[in-house]
Amino acid sequence: MKNTPDLFSYRKYWAKRFGTASQLPMSREEMDALGWDSCDIVIVTGDAYVDHPSFGMAIIGRLLEAQGFRVGIIAQPDWTSADDFRKLGKPNLFFGITGGNMDSMVNRYTSDRRIRSNDAYTPDGAPNRRPDRCVTVYSHRCREAFKDVPIVLGGIEASLRRIAHYDYWSDTVRRSVLLDSKADLLVYGNGERQVVEIAHRLAAGESIDQLTDIRGTAFIRKQTPPDWTEIDSTSVDTPGTAVPKPNPYDDEPQGCAKDSSGDRPEAVVRLIKRRTPSDRTVIRLPAYEAVKSDPVLYAHASRVLHQETNPGNARALVQRHGDRDVWVNPPPIPLSTKEMDAVYGLPYSRLPHKSYGTSKIPAFEMIQHSVTIMRGCFGGCTFCSITEHEGRIIQSRSEDSIIREIETIRDTSPAFTGVISDLGGPTANMYRLACKDKAIEAACRRPSCVYPGICKNLNTDHSPLIRLYRRARALPGIKKVLIASGLRYDLAVTSPEYVKELVTHHVGGYLKIAPEHTEPGPLSKMLKPGIGTYDQFKRLFDKYSKEAGKEQYLIPYFIAAHPGTTDEDMLNLALWLKRNGFRADQVQAFLPSPMATATAMYHSGKNPLHRITRTSETVFVPKSLKQRRLHKAFLRYHDPNNWPLLREALKRMGRADLIGNGKHHLVPTWQPEGTGIHHEGKRIARKVLHFRTQHTGLPVIETKSPRKSRRMGKP
Repeated sequence: MKNTPDLFSYRKYWAKRFGTASQLPMSREEMDALGWDSCDIVIVTGDAYVDHPSFGMAIIGRLLEAQGFRVGIIAQPDWTSADDFRKLGKPNLFFGITGGNMDSMVNRYTSDRRIRSNDAYTPDGAPNRRPDRCVTVYSHRCREAFKDVPIVLGGIEASLRRIAHYDYWSDTVRRSVLLDSKADLLVYGNGERQVVEIAHRLAAGESIDQLTDIRGTAFIRKQTPPDWTEIDSTSVDTPGTAVPKPNPYDDEPQGCAKDSSGDRPEAVVRLIKRRTPSDRTVIRLPAYEAVKSDPVLYAHASRVLHQETNPGNARALVQRHGDRDVWVNPPPIPLSTKEMDAVYGLPYSRLPHKSYGTSKIPAFEMIQHSVTIMRGCFGGCTFCSITEHEGRIIQSRSEDSIIREIETIRDTSPAFTGVISDLGGPTANMYRLACKDKAIEAACRRPSCVYPGICKNLNTDHSPLIRLYRRARALPGIKKVLIASGLRYDLAVTSPEYVKELVTHHVGGYLKIAPEHTEPGPLSKMLKPGIGTYDQFKRLFDKYSKEAGKEQYLIPYFIAAHPGTTDEDMLNLALWLKRNGFRADQVQAFLPSPMATATAMYHSGKNPLHRITRTSETVFVPKSLKQRRLHKAFLRYHDPNNWPLLREALKRMGRADLIGNGKHHLVPTWQPEGTGIHHEGKRIARKVLHFRTQHTGLPVIETKSPRKSRRMGKP
């Protein structure tokens, strides 16, 4: 594997040939105005084109432009024919295809497999502007339009489908998207390094088939080259007895804090210890045909893949599909601060393409005045796809770069009112946090740096973030800087000074955090801290809100029907919500996204956080539609529409004592008459805090209760 060059090192070899476009062209007329007879690269995207660094197609397009390439955009094309895919002409180098900022299936379907009524990444929120599994459909149309043009897939949809994966919507294990799309190359993770190298090497005359040594890419080959050493992970042992105690950190490198309790069960599959240099070693995963028919092997493949996600020690993976191999190179090297600054300093117009006129793009309206300060997440939440896509090593911008972007927003955005809506990223408070020892970081295979406790080698110093906040809000013309990204409260409690800074100056009445559950069973499958950490953070939040003279509330997120969650767990969560005066406005059940660890639990009923055996820990999975509805109903225990279902469940669970008309009861014995809720013949008003709770990554709108919310305090 070649060493990855500095992201912008190619500039010294490649003369910049063209000027900067105000926005990348979406039509031949715009190309003519720029004096272009053709595009070098055409990016096809499932989102509307917004020239803003929160949109992947804008980052990649502007980066390639800065490298001297002519880049065109085809956004949300009509996929029923190849005509729209020809409108910019034949690209000289390749088509780059992305589903957009969200997976197209997650974007279109709810966790109950119902079609969503709108699309936040489409003008005016119009639905049905992209096909299901759109990277596959777009790839076929590009091949139909220009048969001999290389096709490179990228973005989160392709990233999460780089090997055989469980597909929730069809309830099957599907092949790698490379096979289904018939593309030439797949870029996974953050794609800056890969696309720059791909573009330059193709421009230098290499064929797409020769690009097999680029980190962060996957491709198809017939067999393993002779100078590589294969590690076969599919030799099946005789199943042993299941004796493990909870310990998700088997096989840890020396120096990482871990819980070493518990015996190791006999493994179904043996991962042979490495004896050869990792840069010429490939791990052979069970074939597609094997994982499709054997959920235990699927769970094993998921476990191995997640152990090979650290750029410092990851080895290549290969998986047979029929008579061909899907080869996955190790992850890309994270961007340096200098490179991050360069990427976010490119000349974005920060506006939707002019062709959309006065149409509103909801996702843009939400983030147009936000600033990305970091990438990556070392939280390792099993239901979340951030780690699989962005990695767990934090990549941070410099303070000066962030301040320059805030000033650009202030000076150029026509809609700016003085409020920066967010300084964040995948998390609000992992800015500049990293392992204290680079050698340990490079060797670590832990799925999380903060579960079951914060690793002793993790730097949790929040002072750089505090300095950034203070400098940002002191800028002339900036009235308020809000923090809207999800907060890791288990990290925040290590720095009361940070909590005070946040609560005093950067909360707009509500702060969203994600305990996800209250019970240890599901929390251990999520890799989330116990509810006691939430209580600890809440005490600090309330203390500093009171000192600031502000009435502010925490908005907690919870997930229903996550693997490992029983009916009793959801009942206990409902009782916690009632005790604390919370009412969920809208809720969503767990949605198994491709490649997530929790998705492997959902499909296999096994726990890939431990060694997999035929008789190892079985994870309870609430799969049936009725049970998923029940778990959502527990989160909305106050909704009269859910009371019949909850009464039936409480009786079945032997908890009929929670049915009644007293304050300690969960649901009443009657239905409400007309509007409002009646108790002992009198209509009463409930003073509670309403909130929305749903799966990570979707937009959230919070609403405040009418009166006496101060009295709840809890909130």
